[in-house]
Amino acid sequence: MRVALAAAVGFYLFRYGLDSPVAATYALFGAVSLGGLSRIPGTGRQRAATMARVLPVCWVLVVVGTYLSVRTWSAVAGMLAVGFTLAFCAVGGPRPAGVAPGLQLLYILPSFPPYDPGSLGERLLGTTTGLVLLVAAEWLIFPEPAPMAYRERAARAAWTAAHCARALAVPPYVLGAADRSSAEENGRALRSLMVPEAERPAGPGVRERALAHTGLAVRTLLNRLARLPAPPRAPEREVTAVLRAVAGLATATAGCLREGPSPMGPYQELSSARAALSALSAQASGFAPVVLRGHAAVLEIADAALAMGAAADRVVRGRHAEVEVPPERFWYSTVPAPVLWWHRLRGHAGRRSVFFQNAVRIALALTAARLVAGIDTLPHGFWAMLATLSLTRTTLEATRHTIRLALTGTLAGALLTAGTLTLVGTHTNVYAVVLPVWMLFAFTVGPVRGVGWAQGLFTVLVALVFAQLAPSTWQLAEVRMLDVLIGSAIGAVFGLLAWPRGAHDEMRRAAAELLRTAAEVVVATTSSVAGGAATIVPAGAPGHRSLHHAVVLAESAYAQFQSEPTSLTGARRGPPAPVDWQATLIAGHHTLWGSERLLDPPVTVLPAATARAVEALGERMAGRMLLLSAALDPGGDTPSLSVPRIAPVTAEFSAEPVGAPRRYYAVVEWLESLAADLTRLSRGGATQEADVGSDAGGGPGGSGSRRPA
Repeated sequence: MRVALAAAVGFYLFRYGLDSPVAATYALFGAVSLGGLSRIPGTGRQRAATMARVLPVCWVLVVVGTYLSVRTWSAVAGMLAVGFTLAFCAVGGPRPAGVAPGLQLLYILPSFPPYDPGSLGERLLGTTTGLVLLVAAEWLIFPEPAPMAYRERAARAAWTAAHCARALAVPPYVLGAADRSSAEENGRALRSLMVPEAERPAGPGVRERALAHTGLAVRTLLNRLARLPAPPRAPEREVTAVLRAVAGLATATAGCLREGPSPMGPYQELSSARAALSALSAQASGFAPVVLRGHAAVLEIADAALAMGAAADRVVRGRHAEVEVPPERFWYSTVPAPVLWWHRLRGHAGRRSVFFQNAVRIALALTAARLVAGIDTLPHGFWAMLATLSLTRTTLEATRHTIRLALTGTLAGALLTAGTLTLVGTHTNVYAVVLPVWMLFAFTVGPVRGVGWAQGLFTVLVALVFAQLAPSTWQLAEVRMLDVLIGSAIGAVFGLLAWPRGAHDEMRRAAAELLRTAAEVVVATTSSVAGGAATIVPAGAPGHRSLHHAVVLAESAYAQFQSEPTSLTGARRGPPAPVDWQATLIAGHHTLWGSERLLDPPVTVLPAATARAVEALGERMAGRMLLLSAALDPGGDTPSLSVPRIAPVTAEFSAEPVGAPRRYYAVVEWLESLAADLTRLSRGGATQEADVGSDAGGGPGGSGSRRPA
């Protein structure tokens, strides 16, 4: 209703009210571009806000397309640059990704005859009118209730964490079944699968990054609280003090996310309580191993809560946050917005990024379509490019399936169009009456029934439009069919040549690289801890930066892998994936977080026996990671579709060296979490979920702790 109303009002206003066919055309396609072709996430009012923000970009594209269209070579070069830039902007989050196809159309439209820069004013007037009408329709017609914001979800999860921490600080010092269920439910609510796409904190800005960091830290805190084992006796005063301080900071964090005061006071209180427990735990000779293991688990809870509070403060106050933390943990807090965009773009500027692959694929396909249309002077060559834009998919199989349906629908629409044009002839009044009804029908049925119906209905729609702009015959349907055939063929060719398997191979390759890099970091970390301060490796070392970059690429590949269309039978191509890809991402985040925490000074030299045990455990964990990496890598010598199961390794961590110090138990706690991730890795499709890095909150050092992307 919204798109049909905006497009019809704009078209009739200029075509019959002001007698400006050029402005009428641009008003109609301006509304169709962002309202029909784009898939902007969110409610109507959220979409309206996005459209209003990109209106200046629309003007630029119409101007550039108009002036570059006078020569084929300049139009082709412009299509290559504009096509890649708009598609690559998908790295900025769901909104830039959703609006990109419509912006592509607004450059394509003026790239074809008539090559008339003198009509630029009419083109801009029509485009602006169509988009303003669409914004008004999205804002006013059928207003939808706003979904729960991610900040509110995080605030509720923080309240739950506060309740759980209070329960753990009083007898019997364990969580009941109801509390565990509540923690699990609130943690699940922060997963991408459960969050509307428009509410996901996916942008490169300070507040978006901090909000994503807050969600990761809250999820980690809830998981750690739920897993905290019951103590063998009443816990020490320092332990209960930490848990009470965690509850206080979680409560303050929830208030901060709801525009309350900064959690500075509770943050400092928890920092002091954590330091006291750490000092107490350092007296290893006075405690049993099971108590030291409990201390290590509580210290991890404190770390997650501290990261949560600091991140939430940056969500609300941005670069003016009051909670001070080491600059490397929230490096983005003081970085200007253009630099943050540069980091995001640079992080994906490589052939292993699926965003880069998609941008190259669509840019080359559109460039080829524009070249063919210019050389062969296709009548209505705009339709060929529109077919390339709308039918090209991320995999060859999906593209082939889409094209087959589209050609079938276009053929049916062309036959109906030919019959209509033959019967009605030049009686434009008939077309004027039928057009708005057909628009409503097409924009309602097309998205519901699929690409075949959409192409068929749109074929009739454009015929009804062009028949009112100039005398048309049944040959218009023939031209439409030819253009769609050419455009879809170009899309199929580039789908075959440019990464035809989409994210399938890239997901395996990215996961394999992530595990290889994580194995290196595990070995380096355990060796540094075993050797003491003399051999400490800084958290900003190249290995950590490489691991974070590997996590970023794996998350983007996983996002596309989950969104790629299924095959004809409704199942993903090939056998069900034997890998829980999400566990791979969790392992990467856990490796980053734990390594940075363990390498924080001061670090004391471990006894010889303990040092050997730490190094041995690290090497075993790295060996398991390398084994899984080799099985995942599609480019290896013996790539395998089956991932070996990693048996639980709890027994390896239960034999403590005599007199082991506190840091040994911190290492063990970290390695045990990695072992749990690897155990889940080979369980496959049964535990897969479609949220990107859902438990990516391997911890506070997750996606917010290092520079790239």
